[in-house]
Amino acid sequence: MGMTITEKILAAHAGEEKVRPGQLINARLDVVLGNDVTSPVAIKEFENLGTDKVFDPERIVLVPDHFTPNKDIKSAEQAKLIREFARKHEIINYFEVGRMGIEHCLLPEAGLVLPGDVIIGADSHTCTYGALGAFATGVGSTDMAAGMATGEAWFKVPSSIKFIFKGADFNPWVSGKDLILYAIGQIGVDGALYQAMEFTGEGIEALSMDSRFTMCNMAIEAGGKSGIIVPDETTLTYVKGRAKREFKLYQSDPDAEYARVLEYRTKDIEPQVAFPHLPENARNVADAGDIKIDQVVIGSCTNGRIEDLRLAASLMEGKKVHKDVRCVVIPGTQAIYLQAVKEGLVDIFINAQAAVSTPTCGPCLGGHMGILAKGERALATTNRNFVGRMGHPESEVYLSNPAVAAASAIMGRIAHPGEVKK
Repeated sequence: MGMTITEKILAAHAGEEKVRPGQLINARLDVVLGNDVTSPVAIKEFENLGTDKVFDPERIVLVPDHFTPNKDIKSAEQAKLIREFARKHEIINYFEVGRMGIEHCLLPEAGLVLPGDVIIGADSHTCTYGALGAFATGVGSTDMAAGMATGEAWFKVPSSIKFIFKGADFNPWVSGKDLILYAIGQIGVDGALYQAMEFTGEGIEALSMDSRFTMCNMAIEAGGKSGIIVPDETTLTYVKGRAKREFKLYQSDPDAEYARVLEYRTKDIEPQVAFPHLPENARNVADAGDIKIDQVVIGSCTNGRIEDLRLAASLMEGKKVHKDVRCVVIPGTQAIYLQAVKEGLVDIFINAQAAVSTPTCGPCLGGHMGILAKGERALATTNRNFVGRMGHPESEVYLSNPAVAAASAIMGRIAHPGEVKK
């Protein structure tokens, strides 16, 4: 019996010829990631270990992106702690405000995560990097501390679910966000608990890297340990010129064993919207009904890349955000922000009366830059719509792709992009 791509990567990093689901292994790490929310705890635990050095100052990445630019004294103190730790240990990949970005947009862009890697991050959406053909997963601050000290982590090898998206005949305005919302709607938020979600098929092959990152980013919303896509020419085109080191490509064996194989036809998938208060509450936008909104957020580690901004701008050009709606647009990194400026996208957003922010996770986790009051509704291109996720516990968050978000900002209610752009 062969192995899945996930099993092959973990076996190679554990020094094993073969691994099987359920097996406990100790694996070498290529990257250890932390942000301004999780790193302070990890740093304190690291210091309690009594070690003087990190395992490799080039393999640790620290990105203050959640409450930055600092929103209050507490967040400023957290950022200061990370900054001082980075200086003390000569961490090469510490990204200060003005040079940083939303971590899961920034690391692939900077060539710091690569195909065949094993990556842990003290952030649940670390699974994003599986789009490159890497095993990437979120961990707690204790595991991050141990990873920084030893360069290793223990894992229980996950079983894999294969998601086959048949055909590349996409309906208008459908993107990777719709494919993953649809899949989560089918299996539920615990449908892939501690399993690797392997996305494949003609539909996946036709996706851009930006859409692939979006899909793997939301694997955790189905309970997944990771999301992963076997590398192809699209992957290599993205990685070449970015990679800071050598990498290795893996693919699943034809006779690899899967816990489940699920097949969907892309032509059956329409633009989706996930209703409160779970990502699994996905339905066609056309069936949403008349739901008025107060705020739209376009951005986050899920949909803050240049493709997302281009899509939103294509609908907002020459139009205005509805008078009863606040629209916040957040590019994922400084480079994406600059590209959006060069392409005139920022002009389009500002002329449409949207607010454009420096890169930050801010509103996604209810931190800052777009908190909801009691009774308010938001439509966001983010990844979670739990109770109180974006502010008051009696507010509501709906999830969609950037085209739906832009159309809804203009219409003042959840709307299909076809209503705005024929």
